[in-house]
Amino acid sequence: MKKSYNIEVDCANCANLMEDAANKTDGIKKATVNFMTQKMIVEFEDGVDEKTVMKQVLKNCKKVEDDCEIEF
Repeated sequence: MKKSYNIEVDCANCANLMEDAANKTDGIKKATVNFMTQKMIVEFEDGVDEKTVMKQVLKNCKKVEDDCEIEF
């Protein structure tokens, strides 16, 4: 399953770091962060609870930028 989320990110470098953090999260097949559109596109592994996974993604992204917000 693939979903798009609004994300608040301050710079292109932070977007790349958040993308890396999201891709290292269990339950994520692939995540892409686009700084220009302020969107995160996430492809989940089969059978995972997307809200639980996204909470962990947000936690991991906050390690990169503590004021990061993802609307899910």
